[in-house]
Amino acid sequence: MSGMTPREIVQELDKHIIGQAAAKRAVAIALRNRWRRAQVEDESLRSEITPKNILMIGPTGVGKTEIARRLARLARAPFIKVEATKFTEVGYVGREVDSIIRDLVEMAVKMSRDEAIERVRTRAEDVAEDRILDALLPPARSSPGLDNGTVAVAPDNDGAARQRFRKLLREGKLDDKEIEIEVTSPTVGVEIMGPPGMEEMTGQLQSMFQNLGGDKKQHRTLTVADAMKMLVEEEASNLINEEDLKHEAVRRVEQDGIVFLDELDKIVGRAD
Repeated sequence: MSGMTPREIVQELDKHIIGQAAAKRAVAIALRNRWRRAQVEDESLRSEITPKNILMIGPTGVGKTEIARRLARLARAPFIKVEATKFTEVGYVGREVDSIIRDLVEMAVKMSRDEAIERVRTRAEDVAEDRILDALLPPARSSPGLDNGTVAVAPDNDGAARQRFRKLLREGKLDDKEIEIEVTSPTVGVEIMGPPGMEEMTGQLQSMFQNLGGDKKQHRTLTVADAMKMLVEEEASNLINEEDLKHEAVRRVEQDGIVFLDELDKIVGRAD
């Protein structure tokens, strides 16, 4: 959550949206109030402070959606835009209202995962670099020695040769060279369509089928550049705790989530 003042928030919004001073001021104050709510240390008291909804009225193209979207970016908050005409309370027509929050949580999980990957990217790149060097440089080999014995001979794998290859790798001079690496094969996605009201059971079945295959290793021949991207993603995923990501995503949705409901006027009856 951003600690910017309302004036600073309005200045940021002015860089992308023309006019709409009153709307910008209203959302800036609302965002600041959310930040102030987060500073309350007493959890029971904080739960009593409920953020208020904002109703923005105006014709198409005046900047309603863009204001909300830019505000979410400033706050690094999960954001989703939905059309009210596609949702109903009971779910017999269209989709269920609960799916709005479910989609918002999925978006928050992706945001949290992207941020976590950026935090561990340096470590992941170091590990991926070592794996590529292992593929580029031959392993130690055995050769006949004195007294009919064998002596392990390493081609300077951990010395000057490895450092030379590391330098060439970082300079991008080995990007077009092909190597064979062992990678984890991605889990095949299983899409299950279920009736309204059965989303939780459908999600459990989908997870069960995805876990049946497990993580499988496979050998692939790739260029160094492609191998580096794939290995960095794999190593970064290994450094991330998925359960922590899910808990963080739920917290972000509960405390910072923004839902933009569009086309409300189309489901509200006109007063005579």
